[in-house]
Amino acid sequence: MENKTARLTVLIDPVKKQAFEQLCSRQDITPSQVVRQLIREYLEKHEVSYSTRSPQAVGREKSTES
Repeated sequence: MENKTARLTVLIDPVKKQAFEQLCSRQDITPSQVVRQLIREYLEKHEVSYSTRSPQAVGREKSTES
């Protein structure tokens, strides 16, 4: 699970936004949850690896291993 969050601004036409929000509401899920899942799937599909830990935490782990 991600420790911190960053904002992603997406421009979408109002009609699609409303339809998306209504569908999410019917499925009892937030639009943000859907977008995060889509991003994870897209990264996986394109075999892009990433860490959910902050770069500072990774750096601290490396410095203690030496």
